[in-house]
Amino acid sequence: MKNLDVMSSANDRQIKTLNRGRQNGIASGNALKKALLMTVAMVLGVVGISNAQLSEGDFMLGSDLGSGLVTSTSNGLFGFNFGLNDGAGYNVGLSPKIGYFVADNFLIGVATNLGFTKSPEVNGESAKTTVYGIQALSRYYLFPGQVGVDNLLKKGRFFFEANGGIAGFNVKDGNSTNGFALGFGPGYSYFITDNVALETSVKYNGLAGGGDTSYTHSLGLNLGIQIFLPSSQAGNIIDRETNN
Repeated sequence: MKNLDVMSSANDRQIKTLNRGRQNGIASGNALKKALLMTVAMVLGVVGISNAQLSEGDFMLGSDLGSGLVTSTSNGLFGFNFGLNDGAGYNVGLSPKIGYFVADNFLIGVATNLGFTKSPEVNGESAKTTVYGIQALSRYYLFPGQVGVDNLLKKGRFFFEANGGIAGFNVKDGNSTNGFALGFGPGYSYFITDNVALETSVKYNGLAGGGDTSYTHSLGLNLGIQIFLPSSQAGNIIDRETNN
């Protein structure tokens, strides 16, 4: 009888051990499922944030490299150019932008144009040109699948941009034009974070007006960086700066 009691106790302990192992396995499985669900939720949340910064009420703030204006002395619109030879010229410029999303994927704003160009020296002389302008800006982002257009990269968005306003260039001891500037063309934004995008665009730029030059125009490649602020975040920044 004692042997039977011992065997019965041993069997009970084995059964309890098996049940405990099953419970631990079930708990581990549930924990794994929860972790997977949380991961999926986080991924979906990131995707939602990536689309949210182009929503109505959000702000865009940044700049393109280059002045964004064509001149009679240089058709280059691409960034900063510095010659390395003796007497070589250079070109520097920025085109700051600020915009407000009046609807999802569509913003209006203002762009300014600032630049200076020094042409290569000829017989010890060079042309020095100052460019300037302020223009109204509009931009529309295409969302995935719209009119057959899809994103090349999951973190990117295509857009079409147009601008127009007052601008001009003045050449020291030379020609000058002050009048109406315009530009339009497609572009692409690649979001390196949820709120910061590197951009490139190909735009037609023209300048018409009075002065010594009637009309100048060119096709330019632009690079830039933009910061996108959700309306709530922008409101917090404004409140903090106002209270300081």
